[in-house]
Amino acid sequence: MQQSPLVERQAVLSHLMLPMDANPAGNVHGGAIMKYIDNAAGVVAVRYARTVCVTASIDRMDFFTPMYIGELLILKARLNMVGNTSMEIGVRVEGEDLLTGTRKHVASAYLTFVALYDEHAELKRLSPLVFETPDDARRNEEARYRRENRLKEKRKILDRRAAMD
Repeated sequence: MQQSPLVERQAVLSHLMLPMDANPAGNVHGGAIMKYIDNAAGVVAVRYARTVCVTASIDRMDFFTPMYIGELLILKARLNMVGNTSMEIGVRVEGEDLLTGTRKHVASAYLTFVALYDEHAELKRLSPLVFETPDDARRNEEARYRRENRLKEKRKILDRRAAMD
């Protein structure tokens, strides 16, 4: 399998926050931001896999500062790790005051996506991620650590459910 270029492993999306995205006080709903995060990560997943991908989990979602109506929401999504059929994408969310140009770190999240089907209607096996920079290798190592912990937690939950049945 051929390695995809860096442009296919990242995406930058932006949205102007409008009254429909916010409460009466002008604060943008966290759920609205989460929807945009999922969309940005989904773009990266489909670009890399070149097939339909679905969100499998959100590992971590942290909000740092509020967004307000009239600010520009900027989402920077990047592929961190690729498994056999799944991948982790990190998304950094920034808010920009368009009048001053001031930016703030609004939120960060890590999402896992699964590539669904290839041309034979089987789960698509993904090409391995090739690191172009030391930062790529660091992101991959951190993503593998998060994956290990996520799978341990999932096994605990499944074991508890099985014990209850």
